[in-house]
Amino acid sequence: MDTLIMVAQLLLGLSILVGLHELGHLLTAKMFGMRVEKFSIGFPPKIAGFKWGETEYSIGAIPLGGFVKISGMVDESMDTEQLSSEPKPYEFRAKPAWQRLIVMLGGIIVNVITGIVIFVVLVYQKGETYYSRDQVVEHGIVAYDIGKMIGFQDGDRILDINGQPYKSLGELSGGEALLSSGGYYTVQRGDETLQLEIPRGFINSFSDEQSMSQFIDIRHPINIYEVAPQSPAEQAGLQSGDKILSVNGKSVGYIDELQKTLADFKGQEASFTVSRNGEELNKNIQVSEEGTIGFVNQNLEFVTQRFTVGESIVKGTERAFGVVIVNAKALGKMFTGEVSAKNVSGPIGMAKIYGSRWDWVKFWSITGLISMILAFMNLLPIPALDGGHVIFLLYEMISGQAPSDRFLENAQKVGMVLLLALMVFAIGNDILKIFTG
Repeated sequence: MDTLIMVAQLLLGLSILVGLHELGHLLTAKMFGMRVEKFSIGFPPKIAGFKWGETEYSIGAIPLGGFVKISGMVDESMDTEQLSSEPKPYEFRAKPAWQRLIVMLGGIIVNVITGIVIFVVLVYQKGETYYSRDQVVEHGIVAYDIGKMIGFQDGDRILDINGQPYKSLGELSGGEALLSSGGYYTVQRGDETLQLEIPRGFINSFSDEQSMSQFIDIRHPINIYEVAPQSPAEQAGLQSGDKILSVNGKSVGYIDELQKTLADFKGQEASFTVSRNGEELNKNIQVSEEGTIGFVNQNLEFVTQRFTVGESIVKGTERAFGVVIVNAKALGKMFTGEVSAKNVSGPIGMAKIYGSRWDWVKFWSITGLISMILAFMNLLPIPALDGGHVIFLLYEMISGQAPSDRFLENAQKVGMVLLLALMVFAIGNDILKIFTG
């Protein structure tokens, strides 16, 4: 069932984005009087479709993309038979270069608009919820395995990133921080202030979503919210609102400190000092073999920030283009070898990002992110992508001479080979990650 939910979310998200992308091409083509022969979400073989006017609309069996076939255009269909005759007025090749340029940018523009709209709506409806810098500085962090790799320790108070103050805990593991050149964290450790450098290629440590949970987290003070029925904590008389101060004389102020201390007393009875309404109580409590006593902690409250419509438009747009900037940086560093190509994910990796639980807020957040990435990737100057066509059209507009149909046909073939190779590589990465954990 978990796999079905992941696949269903991926297919729904891709269908929406691919459909809108191709719709952008279709509408701009029709706006300039071009004949659109086919509009497909998914690649052949066709599993359903209908014809309306001059256009055949269909759904393909391979739901990893889509296409629009415009008369007189060299595209992924490689149907060049019509190019042997004189251009007809309704054909793509018969139209001015500026009109063809708008048609090729139509899908990208729609994906950008879609991404912006999704982020604006999410910002307006949900605002922002996060642990703030002030909370991190007040309580410090818990350093997990990946965090310890660059020198973080439990209790560190992170003051800034690259000399600049940050807003939320999430920014500490964000792409802007991890992809920065010569990046560093300024940390207060006791009475000492020091800088922890972000090593070159450190972002490769975050191979999947679970890696984020192995980096750092905010420290949560001990504050008992609920005592589990029939647990050692209940039997010892602990109550909601109690604060554990020490275990066998060892001071504990945060949950991570308590967990480490209880691990030393598994299966043993320990003496607890507890604060209740300003009064200190002593309790002897049996620690379980798992190193627990049975209570739920009241964690720190998130900071919640709401935005007006105008603020949401600005914030949502910033967030949408922030995705593009981070991915552009990552792609650039991939060519220099700083970012591993193993981070490239295919459909399996994308499905895992959606997750096995259907959460509409997460669904739309990821779909908005993919929409912006799809726009960025399609703008790359690779033949067979929209960006490749844009480069050829810009050349034509500047030089006054269009590339030959034969050149465009061969460029399209090269582009298709590159894209297929990239898809095979991405899917291979997904499979490799499954077997290597």
